[in-house]
Amino acid sequence: MRMATERAQRENLIKQRLRTVRTVVLRVLLALLSAILVILAVLFGIIFVFEKGPSPAARNIFCITCMETSGLKFVPRIFLSEEEVAEIMASNSIISSEELTNTDLVQIPDNTENPSDADKNIDPDGDGIDIFDVSGATYKGKMMIVYDPSRVFVGTCGEFSMDGDGKRVTEMCSMYGAVAGINAGGFVDQAGNYRGGMPLGIVISEGKHLNAPLDSSWDMVGITNENKLVCGNMTVQAALDMGVRDAVYFGPTLIVNGEPREQLGSGSGLNPRAAIGQRADGAILLLVIDGRQSNSLGASLVDVRDVMASFDAVNAYNLDGGSSTTMVYNGETINQSALLWGYRNISTSILVRPKPQE
Repeated sequence: MRMATERAQRENLIKQRLRTVRTVVLRVLLALLSAILVILAVLFGIIFVFEKGPSPAARNIFCITCMETSGLKFVPRIFLSEEEVAEIMASNSIISSEELTNTDLVQIPDNTENPSDADKNIDPDGDGIDIFDVSGATYKGKMMIVYDPSRVFVGTCGEFSMDGDGKRVTEMCSMYGAVAGINAGGFVDQAGNYRGGMPLGIVISEGKHLNAPLDSSWDMVGITNENKLVCGNMTVQAALDMGVRDAVYFGPTLIVNGEPREQLGSGSGLNPRAAIGQRADGAILLLVIDGRQSNSLGASLVDVRDVMASFDAVNAYNLDGGSSTTMVYNGETINQSALLWGYRNISTSILVRPKPQE
């Protein structure tokens, strides 16, 4: 009898503890659910204010910013119709430049391994590369100056394939023995699977034509055998005929023949950005701007153009940005990724060879 009573007491105690555990778990789940609902309500409220609030300019920037991403294109459609989104994008569309680069505006000195007279004492380690912080109202980034343009070229992830994986800029630097690099052209992004193994458009690397039919036309940026940057729309064959040794596709052109482009939409969205430019003395400018972060929302195309102009770019071109935006120097990635899980695999990069031995 006594044993039966003790067994019953133990069973009741176990049941009581189980009820307590279930109660605690349910309360925790309810608290988490309540927190999630509050967060969602706040997010939807913020989206509603941007999309239906009193400021058309804020609505346009918000809409374009989301539409420039690969994973957030659905957000503008939460409170805006397809027609409204299309109208916003059309009114902020970018007009391609029909003007081609005049390479005569760039005069590269015989000694390009060292900074020009205007840059003396700026390159203390003597590696022919300088890096400067840049910033604006909504962004922070890095500008890399490579004084010898012959060191700059297009690197690739290897064999291109729709089902293959690209490589990070750090990996491509290692493959080519490069001391620095940034991301370059666009690539096929299959529903955000982040494989990055197939580039879009023209790819010429170290004199080899690797992608796009010879008779196809592309808005491209390239570097000629004379180490001069060229921007504009041309066929692959025309690029090869004019001596382009390295080229990728993205765009738009930001500065052409010393003139800043004005037809860049109404500022475009605020996103991570990358760009390449060249000064009149031949120095190559490589720019990355961080975005989608609390301390750097991102930059518009106008912002990127103005940064390039402030560094005396004669020609400048917008590269693939967003979550691809990466700058590597001496084996280290020196900008902040827009992705929580790190830097993307991509198809092409702009790389910098080591400084030639004197």
